[in-house]
Amino acid sequence: MLSFAIRASFGLFQIPIATEFNWLRSEFSLAIAIQNLFWGIGQPIFGAFAEKYGDRKAIVIGIGCYALGLCLSAFAITPGHHQLLEMLVGFGIAGTGFGLILAIVGRATSDQHRSMALGITTAAGSVGQIIGPPFAQGLLQHFVWQDVFIVFAGIICLSFIAVSFLKVPVPPKVHSENNNTVEESLSVVVKKSVKDPTFIFLFIGFFSCGYQLAFITAHFPALITEMCSAINPASLIQSLGVTTTSGLGAMAIALIGFANVGGTIYAGWLGNRYSRKYLLAGIYTLRTLISILFIMNPITPESVVLFSIIMGALWLATVPLTAGLIGHIYGLKYMGTLYGLVFFSHQLGGFLGVWLGGSLYDYYGDYMMVWWIGIGVGAFSALIHLPVDERPKKQSTLYPA
Repeated sequence: MLSFAIRASFGLFQIPIATEFNWLRSEFSLAIAIQNLFWGIGQPIFGAFAEKYGDRKAIVIGIGCYALGLCLSAFAITPGHHQLLEMLVGFGIAGTGFGLILAIVGRATSDQHRSMALGITTAAGSVGQIIGPPFAQGLLQHFVWQDVFIVFAGIICLSFIAVSFLKVPVPPKVHSENNNTVEESLSVVVKKSVKDPTFIFLFIGFFSCGYQLAFITAHFPALITEMCSAINPASLIQSLGVTTTSGLGAMAIALIGFANVGGTIYAGWLGNRYSRKYLLAGIYTLRTLISILFIMNPITPESVVLFSIIMGALWLATVPLTAGLIGHIYGLKYMGTLYGLVFFSHQLGGFLGVWLGGSLYDYYGDYMMVWWIGIGVGAFSALIHLPVDERPKKQSTLYPA
């Protein structure tokens, strides 16, 4: 929750930082894009480290990277400094995010309840998204952005308290049909898995999820601020306490998180009962349709709220389903590493979504092109999940050596 509260707030710093230093929009966008990329690079690294040396140690290192990256970023005065330090923040998110936590929860729950448990855990990230952006917006109204980064560093350090209470289950051993223990090394399991077409489909399919989520998190507040700038403040949604376009942008991210709490839990519940691959295809299809409807109609405060709620219900619904598929198909022993590899594709998409958002904005003067690219990759992702083979595979007989 704490990790995602901070991560979801970075989009609110786009305009303040660009205004202070007179940077192009692409400069800070590239910093956030690099953050997403190194989050993806760090995910399998932290997963492998956790499986060898322990989950607690991996999470503690992640918290340290996160806090240090935020503190140092507060003193960055050039685009290069920000971009370099966001590598450290990205590693921090990897060490405190889904890859490690979902693997722990996946090993701690039964097959019957695993998908639901993963959905509940994913929803915790959404709770962070609910409280993070409005909290950050409130801080930015009273403090400079540098001070807010320092406050965030202190907040992520509160995660040390949670780690001390963490009960880490022992990874299950892999058994063959005659019940003799078969221990395959991590490298062998990874080599076999990446040759599997199903693993490749999941890897490619998760790309669009990262593209859409990272772009919206990083650029949606700025898009709203600019597209709704001509609206009279009196016509904004004052019943929800929103009187400025920047406040509307923060509220939109929070609404996405609010709707996603129910969306991820419901997705986890459905994943226990129906085919996960068809659920994933349906989620990507709905994301594509709602994105088309939003951009092809006038953007108003009401349409922003409606889009945020519907998109929020689909936001992280892919995570428990994708993680559950990996645990179901390839087993739980190395779930953290295998999910981390698939998640790397998610963050490649995130890198492109954030970076293209800034670059194409500077080139065209708006976000329309990058939005339509997101629609295209979403439709492609819906299709590529259809041939996924959901049947479990035994490590000892997965493929010929």
